[in-house]
Amino acid sequence: MARLIRRLGRRVGRMVEELGRLAEFTGHIVTVTMRPPLRIREFVDEVFKTGVLSILIIGISGMAVGMVLGLQGYTTLVRFGAENSLGAVVGLSLIREMGPVLTALLTTGRAGSAITAEIGAMKATEQLDGLRMMAVDPVDYVIRPKAWAMVVSMPLLSALFIVTGIAGGYVVGVDLMGIDSGTFLSSLENAVDFRDDVAGSIIKSVIFGTLVGLISTYRGYTAAPTSAGVSAATTSTVVIGSVSVLIFDYFITALWGV
Repeated sequence: MARLIRRLGRRVGRMVEELGRLAEFTGHIVTVTMRPPLRIREFVDEVFKTGVLSILIIGISGMAVGMVLGLQGYTTLVRFGAENSLGAVVGLSLIREMGPVLTALLTTGRAGSAITAEIGAMKATEQLDGLRMMAVDPVDYVIRPKAWAMVVSMPLLSALFIVTGIAGGYVVGVDLMGIDSGTFLSSLENAVDFRDDVAGSIIKSVIFGTLVGLISTYRGYTAAPTSAGVSAATTSTVVIGSVSVLIFDYFITALWGV
């Protein structure tokens, strides 16, 4: 029992130490963000890599999820004679929950892992050390644009996911199941409130983008300078990022009802 407690204590201690390092890393990013230069060109390049290159997978996934929601929602609602509320069910499910969460999970797997691998490779090939030798802060030049690009891209990708998802639900509900198009859209319009639903979805997306951006950059920045270390850091980004998104989603929903 004493050995088990000591082992548990060591693991908890390492976790707390890692959280402290992450907090220090976050403070470093905030500090360099508040001083010039702004590095707009690097930021735009990272937005392209993170956001634009994720459009295809987000759009296809959103359409597929919306079609499944439309099919499953219709099958369930028709039992209670409430199939005219399909638009509200599809819209609220996507806007409040599935849009931000699934977008964050997909972006973590595609863009977050790529960010970690790129930074880890730069560390393994001593490019980050080269920047330090030239009196350039790697956190300012490399990390900051990537982290902020994730924060900015996540709400936009989530909006794309929601729009394509609603389109998929519309196709299934109206074209396949025969629901009147006006009924579908009016139920969606009457059910969705901007302050409670849309604004809450944006807040979730921004928080998830911040979370994924910090985890992916931190894991790459602290990766062991070997091929195995970069591989392990990339894998941990996907795992830790995905689990963190789901955990934070619960607490955000429980505390603020978003």
